[in-house]
Amino acid sequence: MKTEEINLLVEHFETAASEIEGVECWSARELQLLLGYAKWENFEKVISKAKEACTNAGEDVQNHFPDVRKMVSIGSESERPVQDIALTRYACYLVAQNGDTRKSEIAFAQTYFAVQTRRAEIIEQRLLDFERVKAREKLSQTERQLSGVLYERGIDDKGFAIIRSKGDQALFRLSTQLLKRKMNIPDSRPVADFLPTISLKAKDLAAEMTSINVQSRELRGIPPIEREHIDNNLAVRKMLIERGIKPEELPPAAM
Repeated sequence: MKTEEINLLVEHFETAASEIEGVECWSARELQLLLGYAKWENFEKVISKAKEACTNAGEDVQNHFPDVRKMVSIGSESERPVQDIALTRYACYLVAQNGDTRKSEIAFAQTYFAVQTRRAEIIEQRLLDFERVKAREKLSQTERQLSGVLYERGIDDKGFAIIRSKGDQALFRLSTQLLKRKMNIPDSRPVADFLPTISLKAKDLAAEMTSINVQSRELRGIPPIEREHIDNNLAVRKMLIERGIKPEELPPAAM
């Protein structure tokens, strides 16, 4: 394929895209022509295979292949509705993968939608990574504030470390060392550096609760504050368990 032909196809595919409720979609009727299929009946067979592949991948077909109606011209300035399907970018990728590879348009579409889908996945992963970094920074900030509150109540860094460790054990039902071993965390690294976002937010919530209650209840000394922090972590754990989430069973975040 020549550069000019590729650029023209890119333009055609991008021009054909539209938004439905904020989701980028292509009309199956328009994609049919872009992929070199003259008959809708033949293209429907390709779509059926794509839907099957979608189901096999564990995705909801209705999320990627919703049925819609399209108005088409029948001459004399008249129109009539015909069956159409709104295809998400992922659906288009599956359609291209199940198309006739002898068609140059299919070969192009396979590459185009594969690259674009992968690009979307990379963007999504980077957004998830950014969300986790923010959660980690927030936890560090909360723990610094809690450390300051406890210092005013006669608890030094060593005492704070003990209290934090007891809280983690209540949240994860594992000691720090066992949790590190379970998640393959180096001994020299903090557990929080490897926790998934939801676990970071769980720890942050428990620490915030401890900070508020220590001040409002005028708690002093390790025993009552340790008990308070344990209770708060148990409360957060109970909430997670009730929603089917076991924090100690979650995989570590990729580092």
